[in-house]
Amino acid sequence: MGDSITAGWAKKRPTFFSDNHFIGRGISGQVTHQMLLRFRADVIDLNPRVVVILAGTNDIAQNSGPATLEAVAGNIKSMAELAKQNGIIPVLCSVLPAKDFAWRANKNPLTNIPKLNALIKAYAMANDIAYVDYYAAMDDGNGGLKVPEHTTAEDMVHPNEAGFAVMERVLKPIIDKALKNG
Repeated sequence: MGDSITAGWAKKRPTFFSDNHFIGRGISGQVTHQMLLRFRADVIDLNPRVVVILAGTNDIAQNSGPATLEAVAGNIKSMAELAKQNGIIPVLCSVLPAKDFAWRANKNPLTNIPKLNALIKAYAMANDIAYVDYYAAMDDGNGGLKVPEHTTAEDMVHPNEAGFAVMERVLKPIIDKALKNG
């Protein structure tokens, strides 16, 4: 469940999804309150055993206007709680590193992404929810995605195929553990 990162992942690495019986539910440009609105149709009604929630980049970019980090984290928490209430195991993900957004410059992602990630991680840990730390796995040491290893110099936000492969290596064991313990 996510935005253009999830949509691009399913498109660029479809065998990861098909081989594992995963469904990509990403819509480009969406913010967390929009994801929350479609959570029933795109997650609950499909009756998965696990839902991976990767969200927050577009909120920080202010795609639908300003939102507090607490409100963004609240939307992610609501998705996790809806999942749990419907017998679905939630897996929460950190927002990927980004130095800036080409489509919405100067929204301070270098500060806001780590802050949002801390809120997501704290909630996950306090509620015994699996947390996927993509940020640590993909950070170039300066708060951005590694170029050219994980993204292109023209994009800087969306992973390339190698970046998605890193995400897969980080995510798959966490899903496997959630399924085993769930």
